[in-house]
This record gives sequence, structure tokens and C-alpha cells, in this order.
Amino acid sequence: MISSSEKSSTNSTNIKPFEHAIALTGGIATGKSTVCNILKLYGFSIIDADKIAHEVLEEQKDKIEEIFGKKYIKNGKVDRKALGKLIFSDKEAKKELEKLLHPLIRKKIEEESIKLEKHKVPYIVDIPLFFETKNYPIKKVVLVYAPKDIQLQRLINREGLSKEEAIKRIDSQMDIEEKKEKTTYLIDNSKDLKHLQKEVDKFVEKVKNEFSQI
Repeated sequence: MISSSEKSSTNSTNIKPFEHAIALTGGIATGKSTVCNILKLYGFSIIDADKIAHEVLEEQKDKIEEIFGKKYIKNGKVDRKALGKLIFSDKEAKKELEKLLHPLIRKKIEEESIKLEKHKVPYIVDIPLFFETKNYPIKKVVLVYAPKDIQLQRLINREGLSKEEAIKRIDSQMDIEEKKEKTTYLIDNSKDLKHLQKEVDKFVEKVKNEFSQI
């Protein structure tokens, strides 16, 4: 992985979040989790926004019940599948949920970022909706890319959704081609695992070269 030169320790109060961060994003079913798992093998630290979001969701289950109703709580936990169906079909419900969760998620991600900034080496912040939310001042972004038709087929196969449900979920996000125009780095996941490995290798080499010059 990228070598960490042991620089003089900085007082944690002076550490800014996201200075060495690279946001990893994509579209639904483009293969972000697979790419993160490969990057871990290179030694990259990963801040998983989805994992943090799930933790925050459970912490806020009483509020979820209050806002959306008892039917979204099952066996003492948030019924994520039922809530997902609601927010993918109801824009107002989606806004309400985001208003509740996003500030809390952001706070936790910032805390994790500050811990990693002490090492002064690049790390990954896995944020599926990075471009949609515009919540994070991260300068460099890597997009895990697959064209929309492949997204659709993978999502149907993975989740057992109807074509209509899958299209609705994909369309709730920014178009993958628009994200492609905005990104710093691109990892193409439109083929097989061997191709994806080569794409990740290329990305890691670019990051090594760029950050070694800082």
C-alpha cells in the first residue's frame, strides 16, 4: 500500500477531516462493496457510510416509529426492507428520513475521518450518494462504474425485484453517466472480476503517485 512517513504528531484539535480522504461512490449494484473489499487487501482504511447509516437508523428507531408508524418496526428493529420500499416510492418520506439521519451520519463520519487523518495517508470514505447529497467537502472521488443496463440486471438478480421496482431504485439516484462526468478517478466494473482487479490496480497506482508528490 502507500507508505506512511511518520511525520511529527499533530494536536488532534488542529486536524481537519477529509484532507487525505478519497470518496468512493457509484450507483446501486455497480460493485462498490467488491471494490472496497479489494482495496482493504491493499491496506486502505475504509469508512463505510452505509454501515454507519445502519447504526444510526437503529439508534433512531423510536423517531422512525414516531414519524413513519409502527409498521416499520419489526421485532424491536427498523424493518429496513419495508422502509426502503416507502422511501423509494415517496419523495416526501425520503426527505423526512434524510433530514433525520444525514446530520447524525455526517457527524460520525467526520469523527472517523479525524482519527484516520492522524496517519497522513490516503483512505477511502465509501459514500453511495456522494454526488446526490453534496454533504462532504472531499476533493477526490473514485466512481465504481457500470452502465445502466448492467446495473438493472444485477439489481434484479441480487434483490429479486421486478424490473419496474429495480428501475425505480436506479432512477432515485443521479444517473451513472452524469456521475462519470464529475469523478476524479474511474473504476470500470462492467466486465468480470479479473477486469475489475486490473482497474483497481490502476487506481491504486495513480493514488500512490499523486499522494507521494504531496
